[in-house]
Amino acid sequence: MAASFAPFVEPPYYVVIFTNHHKAPNDEAYHAMGEDMQALAAEMPGYLGFESARGDDGFGFAISYWESEDAIKNWKRQADHLVAQKRGRSDWYEDYVVRVAKVERAYRKKK
Repeated sequence: MAASFAPFVEPPYYVVIFTNHHKAPNDEAYHAMGEDMQALAAEMPGYLGFESARGDDGFGFAISYWESEDAIKNWKRQADHLVAQKRGRSDWYEDYVVRVAKVERAYRKKK
């Protein structure tokens, strides 16, 4: 998937920051699962957007934007996402950290 900014949304909203180190960043199954999860998340109520990046060393991050903490909780409990989380822990991630925060201020470069 091509890199792009998530749509700009006026705060307040919530962000989930998933920082991780991938064991094998060129794994095709991982990329397919990632694309499936992005498409599925976009169908969830309260979803606002997604951004991600990964370096050649396997270090990366995924940031998802949500209208509410309840929307985040519903995404975390979504059945297919639970399967992906389990696979991530067992097969793909050497380490990871999840952070959830409320965005109260945001701005962007004027075009």
